[in-house]
Amino acid sequence: MPPETPQQEMLIVTGMSGAGRSTVGNALEDLGWYVVDNLPPQMLKPLVELAQHAGNSLPRIAAVVDVRGGAMFEDLRSSVDSLRDSIVLRLLFLEATDATLVRRFENVRRPHPLQGNGTTLDGIAEERGRMAEIRAAADLVIDTTDLNVHQLATDIRQQFSTEDDAGLRVTIESFGYKYGLPADADLVADCRFLPNPFWIPELKAHNGLDEPVRDFVLSQEGAAEFVADFAKAMKPVFAGFQRENKRHATIAIGCTGGKHRSVAIAEELATRLSALPGAVVSVKHRDLGRE
Repeated sequence: MPPETPQQEMLIVTGMSGAGRSTVGNALEDLGWYVVDNLPPQMLKPLVELAQHAGNSLPRIAAVVDVRGGAMFEDLRSSVDSLRDSIVLRLLFLEATDATLVRRFENVRRPHPLQGNGTTLDGIAEERGRMAEIRAAADLVIDTTDLNVHQLATDIRQQFSTEDDAGLRVTIESFGYKYGLPADADLVADCRFLPNPFWIPELKAHNGLDEPVRDFVLSQEGAAEFVADFAKAMKPVFAGFQRENKRHATIAIGCTGGKHRSVAIAEELATRLSALPGAVVSVKHRDLGRE
């Protein structure tokens, strides 16, 4: 029996300029949504048709629609109404107080898109008037006045994540110190404290993926303790990463050449860390086969 195709889902993100649309778009992308920024309302229907044609590859799409679209923005309400019968559609509206919006525009030193020759407050007032009908039709309104970017991203994750969404994607990367540290490592662990299989003739030609090398490395004094303690230490770290909306992390495990010890330890560590809640763990061996 063929797998069931997930029902198409669309989220339209709109609201006041400066209220956090970019932050929301980034948070949705981290959750696996296909996000289109500054989309004219007239393109919503073609986007839905494209997503439906793509099937499983685009089950969740989000479109950021706002007054940057100029006169085209006026068609947003009618476009939303015409799509509700054909797709699971939600409308998210972001707002903030005038004082907050003014401060945010001053911080980035950019004019409000509707202020013209007037002040920032003039632009905000004009936008509120144009947005009144859309705000009234919104399925969800989030006031970002008292939220920083991390808190807003957390709110979006809580509202729109599913059980299948990984809270954190972790890459365990083995490497050889003689080739340099990985540039994108968030955390680095050194396993050169273990005896090097390179100096054992029957193990030299093998690598840490091979059973004889793996068994040798993991049986050395301190190896099991190192892996167990490191995995235990990562539990609060991973939880903290997720609270701070850090969605990707790389843990680099190094030995001299990146062939024996670091490979075996990285594989064992990945197995342990995969059991931690909210994390999806993958393994990469940067320097394996380089010799």
